[in-house]
Amino acid sequence: MEKFDIHILGCGSALPTTRHNATSQVINLRDKLYMIDCGEGTQTQFRRAQLSFSRLNHIFISHLHGDHCFGLIGLISTFGLLGRTATLHVHSFPELEEVMRPQLDFFCDGMPYDVEFHPFSHGCTDIIYEDRSVSVQAFPLSHRVPCCGFVFQEKPTAAHIRREMIDFYGIPFSQIARIKNGEDYVTPEGDVISNSRLTLPAAPPRKYVYCSDTRFNPNNVQYVKGADLLFHEATFAESEVARAAQTFHSTARQAAEMARLSGVKQLLIGHFSARYTDERILLDEAREVFPSTRLAEEGRVFQL
Repeated sequence: MEKFDIHILGCGSALPTTRHNATSQVINLRDKLYMIDCGEGTQTQFRRAQLSFSRLNHIFISHLHGDHCFGLIGLISTFGLLGRTATLHVHSFPELEEVMRPQLDFFCDGMPYDVEFHPFSHGCTDIIYEDRSVSVQAFPLSHRVPCCGFVFQEKPTAAHIRREMIDFYGIPFSQIARIKNGEDYVTPEGDVISNSRLTLPAAPPRKYVYCSDTRFNPNNVQYVKGADLLFHEATFAESEVARAAQTFHSTARQAAEMARLSGVKQLLIGHFSARYTDERILLDEAREVFPSTRLAEEGRVFQL
């Protein structure tokens, strides 16, 4: 099965602590890297994760709060110092480019590569990026400022060749690609060998959903539904449910309820408030509702 890993670089919330870094994740899908959010200190965490800077070409920013984007200018500057030449693509709301352009002109003048911004509208529910490996859809969240989540949907892979059947029928190598893409094989004598005899079905495409800062919103089940893995912020414990509503955040129990309603396979919770010195209280609360819950802690890698 192709690689589809989630690297947690930061899982803290707005107030800095010595225990957690600000929010950032990297998706490694078929050895291509995609970053979600870029809080302060992200590039250091990227180094610690032993990920390759050269494989990161797309960054997705969920909203313009500092704990989700203050690390961006430092990362961009470092890429320049390393002699990067490939264009870096940044996907977010239009206001991000307005904020970043003066910083790039001042701090990053003369860089050997370009930074290209790809804005999408507030409330967007469209596919904002796709390549041969993945499509990325944005969807609106309920926060104090415009904020979005992201759906990373893997593109289907080709069927698996049954090597013993290829050998049995003496099928030439030149026909393998066509067979993997669904064609039958016609022998030199004119006999048709059905594709189902020559291949095994590919693994079903996988889906990762990232819910950044948001109040609990059952309307988002339509985007989260059926995910193999859901990341959902869980800033507070249930004892602070009033505070969560006031600040447009979620409790761990609410994150778990979203996972339950959406029928996901696994839940990651993160964006922990600085008030908690032990996040197991959040984990225990979530598991009461959705047992397949794990903590999105720095340095952990989750495989789909």
